[in-house]
Amino acid sequence: METEHQARVIGRDLPISTKHAIEICKFIRGKNLHKSVEYLQKVSELKVAIPYTRMNRGVGHRPGNMGPGRYPEKAARHIIQLLNSLEANAQNKGLDVNALVIKQIIPNKAAEPWHPGRHRRIKMKRTHIEIVAEEAEKKEKKAEKK
Repeated sequence: METEHQARVIGRDLPISTKHAIEICKFIRGKNLHKSVEYLQKVSELKVAIPYTRMNRGVGHRPGNMGPGRYPEKAARHIIQLLNSLEANAQNKGLDVNALVIKQIIPNKAAEPWHPGRHRRIKMKRTHIEIVAEEAEKKEKKAEKK
């Protein structure tokens, strides 16, 4: 249910791996919209990795204090497009774009059509992603007791 302080975007049948989308979405959920876009641009340039917490069998550790991680470039590019569309939706609705926080980001498995061909069929990877962003409420600092 969308309120007046939220913006929403849905990507249907994106040609990306659902497993990669799950890991990216888990990482950027609850983060600022602009920081998420900047991080995903670095991922698509192979500068920083996405930490893999669920689908990490056989995934090597990455530099820094990370553990297992990968660079899902294609999935990052598609999610950046969705986040840019979400920002445009928020501007159109009159929201403060700098204060947007990703409240929900839900990847779901879509239909898997067959690649056409004469020999053995191979399923295509498809994913639905729904993103809801909300304006962050400014927290008032309480007066410290002395």
